[in-house]
Amino acid sequence: MTNLPSEPEFEQAYKELVSTLENSSLFEKNPEYKKALKIAAIPERVIQFRVVWEDDKGEVQVNRGYRVQFNSALGPYK
Repeated sequence: MTNLPSEPEFEQAYKELVSTLENSSLFEKNPEYKKALKIAAIPERVIQFRVVWEDDKGEVQVNRGYRVQFNSALGPYK
């Protein structure tokens, strides 16, 4: 689908969206909208960060966080 790392939940949601839209009359009425599906599959910006914390047992834990943004057409990201 993209050259990004595998994200099964996103890929499943994307495939369901594509399947629903392809089975609707949307693309028959507006064939130019098919281009938008390819664009929707690739995020505009991906921010990754890590949070290091100590649990109740005194062990250090590391969690990863992500923020994925797909479209800034309505204005700047906040």
